[in-house]
Amino acid sequence: MRKEIVSPLMMSACSESSWPSYRAGACLTVDLDAIASNYRFLRERVGRASCAAVVKADAYGLGVEQVAPVLEAAGAQDFFVAHVDEGIRLRSVVSENARITVLHGPRPGVANDCLRYGLRPVLNSLEQIAIWRDEAHRVDVPLEAVFQVDSGMSRFGLSVADIERLRENSDLMAGLKIGLVMSHLACADMPDHSANPLQRARMLEMCAQLPSAPMSLAASSGIFLGSDYHLDMVRPGAALYGIAPNHVGPNPLSAVVRLQAHVLQVRDLLPGDGVGYGMIYRAAEPRRIAVVAAGYADGFSRHGAGQGCAWFEEFRLPLIGRVSMDSLIVDISDVPEGRLDADMMVDLIGSRRSVDDVAVAAGTIGYEVLTSLGHRFYRNYVGKAESSEKAIDTSAQNTR
Repeated sequence: MRKEIVSPLMMSACSESSWPSYRAGACLTVDLDAIASNYRFLRERVGRASCAAVVKADAYGLGVEQVAPVLEAAGAQDFFVAHVDEGIRLRSVVSENARITVLHGPRPGVANDCLRYGLRPVLNSLEQIAIWRDEAHRVDVPLEAVFQVDSGMSRFGLSVADIERLRENSDLMAGLKIGLVMSHLACADMPDHSANPLQRARMLEMCAQLPSAPMSLAASSGIFLGSDYHLDMVRPGAALYGIAPNHVGPNPLSAVVRLQAHVLQVRDLLPGDGVGYGMIYRAAEPRRIAVVAAGYADGFSRHGAGQGCAWFEEFRLPLIGRVSMDSLIVDISDVPEGRLDADMMVDLIGSRRSVDDVAVAAGTIGYEVLTSLGHRFYRNYVGKAESSEKAIDTSAQNTR
């Protein structure tokens, strides 16, 4: 009887049903060393500015329990999440010295939870300022917060009118200490976009109307706009996980994920045979195809599927037909017969096809692909950053 080695720490990293590797249809390998390397690369790039780490959305889908300690060991002291519950979850896996900032701020009734778990809220509106101010009065202790200003994206942050009200009535901020003023760039992935310098200038103008505090504008792509955008702190997220910061030149970041899926069946097509729902593909000549254990329930969009592919060794395997919920189909006619059989694995993401490549085919961005990768994959964490207790059995992978 096959025995699977899964530590308690790994249990949270596997699929929701904790499928062992030999039963899972696909394996997602996460290189923790690559994440640490990307963090150090970004930290060095920004010089004197501090470098935070954004680990919202379960560390962009890769597992915050595994990723956050690695980032802290690499030097990260500031972490950003979107929701209070993400912050509570993160608090249990980083040291007490780590500072956790909640981007969405305190909703009514949750300010006490922020205090209890040591979470610093971002205050995006006068209403949120009032919530946090009332909490400071309740506990009779000055409370630190981050103020976000809207420099032009019209998504989050205090408006010019809001800041004017704060200037006119300082009591609105009574009991609050501004630990950081931040904003967010809308077009940072387009280095020549005119909005970038305009947003920077507007942020500096707005900050000059508030009490003096450190400033943060650049996230992943903004880091690559140059030192003028680094200010006092940068907040990389996607770049930590290998997503290209822009489309100017090669990606300078290390790839973090590899996704391999099992072949479920190999079939022969005759001329005229249709493939998949709608039979949008029909064979013009005899072809061999492989049915692969990954589908749109695992994060592979039906949109743009005809531009997609998998890889097996040096062979590109075009994706044909529509992606199904649990499977997709690739053309393996170029692979010598008998070399790729059922239960072997093909690469859906890897050295020949990046997360960004998958995104282009699907008409989206790498962020969406990464955060959509499914919960049915076996999660395999590798790298020197990984502890010895995370050992897993991979004996069933890519064997015949």
